[in-house]
Amino acid sequence: MSNTEHLDPSVSDFGISAGSPAARTEHHIPTTADPRTRLAAVVRRVIASTVAAQVDDDEISSAAEVIEQVATSLESHAFPGRRARPEPDPRGDPQDFFPTSPVIGLANPISPPVHITLTGGEVIGTAEFGYPYEGPPTCVHGGVLALVFDELLGAANIASGHAGMTGTLKIRYRRPTPLLTKLRLAARFVRKDGRKIHSWGGIYHGDVLTAEAEGVFIEVVPERFLAMTAEHASATSMADVAAEADRIGLTRSSGSSKASDESEPGESRPMS
Repeated sequence: MSNTEHLDPSVSDFGISAGSPAARTEHHIPTTADPRTRLAAVVRRVIASTVAAQVDDDEISSAAEVIEQVATSLESHAFPGRRARPEPDPRGDPQDFFPTSPVIGLANPISPPVHITLTGGEVIGTAEFGYPYEGPPTCVHGGVLALVFDELLGAANIASGHAGMTGTLKIRYRRPTPLLTKLRLAARFVRKDGRKIHSWGGIYHGDVLTAEAEGVFIEVVPERFLAMTAEHASATSMADVAAEADRIGLTRSSGSSKASDESEPGESRPMS
């Protein structure tokens, strides 16, 4: 029995019926009607006000007390263990790939969020970054753009049927990317060489390319992926890691073995 089947039916599933591909024939983008997406949107407003709003200290202190009560209430009503994440379904819209992503996750309050969809085999989207994502004055932080590129290229790979883990990400910052401005995003799968997956992405302000990225992702066999996630057991519950891997099929044999001539993320290649 999967983790998803253990969940209380009253716990929302981001509106996308995780673990049940048949239920996703009619694509549904999560909206503010979903309780987690609604909560994330509210918290996003709080974050923006915390960072940039000119509010006196008394009001900030009062807000902190209220939010502390909300946090305590949520923690006290939480079920044991971690709730299962829905695995990305290449048949669906990229916006649904990772509902709790820090980039495209509408249910994650630290996401901008970035809105993406699939058109003509290419992932395209929009974003408008507020002050929580500021680097140089009036500009989006370069590290935030790197995070966005990693997600965009990964989504393009999944949509093309070539999912993998990030190996290298090369970014060219061509011009400052402005805050508080609607930006256009694009990413596409380029080619696959063995287990290496190549993809490209760009961020535009109007018709001006402000930054672009080239990524090399590595196709990782299920057994190797499980072994790598198990290494994090000291920081997370090993039971949660094992249950999540089993739920998405990573403990089943794939019938293939790790190639010896290509390094994987987190591995070092012996010097010749």
